[in-house]
Amino acid sequence: MASTANGGGRSHNNIWSRLHDALSEAVNPQQRAAPAADRRTTEKVWRLMDKVVTLCQQPRMNLKNSPPFILDILPDTYSHLKLIATKNERRVQSPNEEEFFAAFLESLMRKCKETIKLFKDGKETLFEESSACRRNLNKLSLVFSHMLAELKALYPEGEYRGDTFRITKADAAEWWKSAFHDRIVVPWGQFLGQLSEKHEVGSSLEAAALKSTIDLTCSDCISIFEFDVFTRLFQPWPTLLKNWQVLAVTHPGYVAFLTYDEVKARLSKHVTKPGSYVFRLSCTRLGQWAIGYVTQERTILQTIPQNKSLCQALLDGAREGFYLYPDGRNISPDLTSTVNTDQEDHIQVTQEQYELYCEMGSTFQLCKICAERNKDIRLEPCGHLLCTPCMQSWQESEQGSPSCPFCRAEIKDTETVVVDPFRPERSSSTSPVSMEVNEDADLLVDIEENTNKPIAGYDSMHLNLPGLNSAVMNGIRVERSPVPTPEGSPMIDRRMQQTRGHGVTYSQNPPPVPPRRLSPMPSPQLAPRATASGR
Repeated sequence: MASTANGGGRSHNNIWSRLHDALSEAVNPQQRAAPAADRRTTEKVWRLMDKVVTLCQQPRMNLKNSPPFILDILPDTYSHLKLIATKNERRVQSPNEEEFFAAFLESLMRKCKETIKLFKDGKETLFEESSACRRNLNKLSLVFSHMLAELKALYPEGEYRGDTFRITKADAAEWWKSAFHDRIVVPWGQFLGQLSEKHEVGSSLEAAALKSTIDLTCSDCISIFEFDVFTRLFQPWPTLLKNWQVLAVTHPGYVAFLTYDEVKARLSKHVTKPGSYVFRLSCTRLGQWAIGYVTQERTILQTIPQNKSLCQALLDGAREGFYLYPDGRNISPDLTSTVNTDQEDHIQVTQEQYELYCEMGSTFQLCKICAERNKDIRLEPCGHLLCTPCMQSWQESEQGSPSCPFCRAEIKDTETVVVDPFRPERSSSTSPVSMEVNEDADLLVDIEENTNKPIAGYDSMHLNLPGLNSAVMNGIRVERSPVPTPEGSPMIDRRMQQTRGHGVTYSQNPPPVPPRRLSPMPSPQLAPRATASGR
């Protein structure tokens, strides 16, 4: 972002000036000349960001190009602010948007000043990778990274979407709506007061610890984005703060505001003790956990658990010998009380859904991708259902952030569910269905390795799922779901089949892209949750 060449300085300053003018017009669309205070604030932000980049570009800093890389983060922040200014040049801001944007710029300016002061006070020690000043710079890099993620979440492609931002967990979204209505950022004190009415917060020390966890941008405010990340990390909602206390307050394996490289350095002290591990918030996938551990070969890997909570991942890893010693210690907290399979959501199939799928020769609970297994996982926040193996295959085939194979909405989280079939003789009651806990181990690979590899039985066009073929062989009439499969979704391999002596020919060409439309039937109602364990 900042040019080190002598001839590039004037040109670079002109870019900052143009960005300042464009953003000032976006913030104040009714007048060409922004008020002096606003103009001074925006000018300070641009100049401070430029100065921070210049300081970090010193050759002696020798910053590693790994997340969070401040020399990428600040230029990306600059570019996104410029995009926002361009897209919103003539649009009047709503009060909620104006409240967030003003708080964001103020926080960005404070963090830049804090970084500049760190360079001024640290002097030569900042060039030492193991110094406390360098550690503080890494933390500030994480904060800048969180701020950029927040900005992109509320302004995707530069367009404001804070009013339609979806909190992943439905019960958490309902609480935010009832507490703060349409606001997207609230002061910490106000947030704490409302949260305390729902979840008990103990002493002032506990409140301070809670703030340090949820306030990812260190702005003394809580945004709807930060709240969404927090509730995904410490789900489920009924035991939110209990889970936070177990994982982030008392667990010796939790490390706050550490980067990928810092986790490797920390675990290198325990490289002779396989099974040592720590866990942290993923800085590249906010809302997910990253676990670093020492393997039996005395190498250090880091992995992001998929389709299970952190507590379940730690329990499974301990049973399999991967996660035994938190931060190298010989003690490990018992997390069994935090995992309660009785809390799984039960989805009751309605009579209308039952009759509709009977006409199609299928059932609502059958996964519509493989037509072989029952649905047992819900994508969030969109709510679509499929089976776990199909979900895993879809995640492995997707590049970047995975999206729903049906509606293409971003998959922020998943939740295990039980679909209770409709029973005509007892249509008014919900029959509990036994549910096996998925004990498949996470894919234990280094999260920085290239994972864009073809999976067995899968190519760019088809999932080879033989369940549908066996259904045809057995004489079952199989028809398409009323909701068309969108372009790019996993498709069933259609081949020539022989059934009852008649040749059935299926086209090998993919169907045309269908129009987007809502499902003809409403989503199934959730059965009441089972009572949470008091342990």
